[in-house]
Amino acid sequence: MNDDQQASGTTLNRAKPYQLALFPMNNGATNVYYVLILTYIATFGNTVLGIATVFASFMVTGMRIFDAITDPIIGALMDKTNGRFGKFRPFMVIGSVIMAVSVICLYILTPFVPENMMGLRYGLFILLYAVWVIGYTFQTSVTRAAQAVLTNDPQQRPLFTIFNTIGSLAGMGVMQFIGPILARDSIFGDYNRSWFAAITPIGICISVLLTILAIIGIWEKDQPKYFGLGGGKQEKVKVSEYIDIIMANKPLQKLMVAGGACKLALSIATNITVLIMLYSCMMGNYDGLYMPMMIVGYVFAIPFFALTVRTSQKKGQKASLMRYVAVAFVCYIGVLILLLMWNPNTSMHMQIMQNGKVALNFYTIAFILCFGIGYGAYYATADMPIPMVADCADYETYRSGKFIPGIMGTLFSLVDKLVSSLSATVVGVAVTMIGLDSLPTKTTPYTPGMNVVVIILFCIVPMCAWALTLWAMTGYELDGKRVKEIQEVNGKRREAVAQGLTIREAMEKYPSR
Repeated sequence: MNDDQQASGTTLNRAKPYQLALFPMNNGATNVYYVLILTYIATFGNTVLGIATVFASFMVTGMRIFDAITDPIIGALMDKTNGRFGKFRPFMVIGSVIMAVSVICLYILTPFVPENMMGLRYGLFILLYAVWVIGYTFQTSVTRAAQAVLTNDPQQRPLFTIFNTIGSLAGMGVMQFIGPILARDSIFGDYNRSWFAAITPIGICISVLLTILAIIGIWEKDQPKYFGLGGGKQEKVKVSEYIDIIMANKPLQKLMVAGGACKLALSIATNITVLIMLYSCMMGNYDGLYMPMMIVGYVFAIPFFALTVRTSQKKGQKASLMRYVAVAFVCYIGVLILLLMWNPNTSMHMQIMQNGKVALNFYTIAFILCFGIGYGAYYATADMPIPMVADCADYETYRSGKFIPGIMGTLFSLVDKLVSSLSATVVGVAVTMIGLDSLPTKTTPYTPGMNVVVIILFCIVPMCAWALTLWAMTGYELDGKRVKEIQEVNGKRREAVAQGLTIREAMEKYPSR
């Protein structure tokens, strides 16, 4: 298959199969650290370094906000970059190196600081976390920005979601499975110092491998002829123009809201503290429930990925996102009802095994169905806004002639991270409100009020986020038909530029509709 193919009289930039499959591994590479840092950093600070629970939780939020602030800066730098090694590859390599070094120093070296030097522990915790954030921003920015050059074929872009999920499973999924296994008492124990020292090199090796695969995937596309209207003649964008771009690009505004809401739902509902309170403190069997329920969620997600791609290709990504977020919302009404009915003294609790034999009760079967279908639907749509950012970047090229995928992707990411940064703080505050001085672990007994916290964080907050997503998408204009119109006009302009016209002349010849 050729990179460029004629469609509707217009040249489309199409990706080769291996490029579609490998580049999304960049998201998998950074999602390794999403688990390694954003899931466990508060636990590390509290249980290993002895840092106060509230401080550790608020630090996660504070650094997430810092991460969001650095996004537009690095996005602008990316848009100005076009050197010997391309626009995107340098940011992937630099980000990967910074994250690896900072996490080694944080998780492996800082525990050697004596307990009587808590001031130094606090200082190193903040400093190393901040350095990691910069590296994380470098690499994550590429995932969204480079979508615009990988392919602009409306039939191919939805496939990114599937390959992105494969990458996430190779990164986030593997870490989520390995982590609890290593935390067993017979191995390293309950998320202690030894556990962090063991999981760190494993995570780094997985992330580096995925980064290398992603670089191979984007290598051929990381050149000027695929940038915007082509020819390397893109207009420079001043920092002062970014606000005007946000105000004028209505689809990006709507996608910011929808994407931020989707990430908030995912980050809170999958927070390790929330899951410990659900499967361990409430249901009484973390080791016997966490892993099986994770498998259930992934198994149910498989058909939804196929359905989301099919719907996206036929009706556009907007229609697909709205349809399956609505499915998740409805199913979680069932999960909510089941958690409200929970009673450990009756059969109204989860049970999979008893005395070494399978012993599923009605409550567990109902929970598996409601949770499995709901989780499968929203997990399949959680990363769908990423390829939709590329549509917004193409819309900006269509609207203004500017090719600025870096700033477009990082502006979206800014709101995404600001919203999702609330997750650790929300969980931390909720835990303290029921009288706990530290985050629950597998050995923490049930405390009155935990069921209320789980109901709110595991169900109600995600459902509110999905309602916000559906509201935002009703005003999102880039449906399947509109995206094809934009690609047709941009394609004609690109051909005109290749024949010698300036970008402004090409835009006048083929005006926006």
